[in-house]
Amino acid sequence: MTIRTLPAIDQAALRRALGSFPTGVTVISTLDADGVYVGLTVNSFNSLSLDPPLILWSLGTRSSSRHAFEAAGHFAVNILAEDQAAISRRFASPVRNKFHGVATHTGLGGMPLIDGCAAYIECRTHSTQVAGDHLLFIGRVERVRTANRRPLVYVGGRYCGLGPETG
Repeated sequence: MTIRTLPAIDQAALRRALGSFPTGVTVISTLDADGVYVGLTVNSFNSLSLDPPLILWSLGTRSSSRHAFEAAGHFAVNILAEDQAAISRRFASPVRNKFHGVATHTGLGGMPLIDGCAAYIECRTHSTQVAGDHLLFIGRVERVRTANRRPLVYVGGRYCGLGPETG
C-alpha cells in the first residue's frame, strides 16, 4: 500500500480564501458555573438540521471560554444586527468583562441575550467533538426569536451590511 502525502496548505492563502466567503456574525453566550455571563464573537455558525432542529458552531480548543461552554449544557446564539459591529469587536477582544455596559435580557435557563439582535437561537448542547484545533458544538434548538432587523455580515476582514437584493 502506498501512502500519499498531500502538499502543505499555505495557511495565509487558506485564510484569504475563507475570508472571501461572507458569514453572519454572532455572539454565543452562556453562564459559567458561578452564574457569570460568558460570551464571544463567532462566525463559524451554521444550520445543521431542521428535524431535529440542530445548529453547529466551533470554538478554538485553547479558548479561555472553553470550560464554561463545555460545562454549561446550554447556550444562546445572538445573531447580530448590522448596527452591532462594535458589539462584535468587543466580544472578539480579550477584555475581561465583555458584558459590561452591554444591554441584555434573560433567555431560557438565564442565558444572556444581547438587546437589539436580528435573531436569537437558544439551545441545549446536543454534543461536542474535537476537530483539528477547534471544538464543535452541536446545539438542539429549544427556542427561536427573530426581529425585523438586518443582520451584520463579515467578509474580507470587514463588517458589512446587506446590499440591495440582486438577481
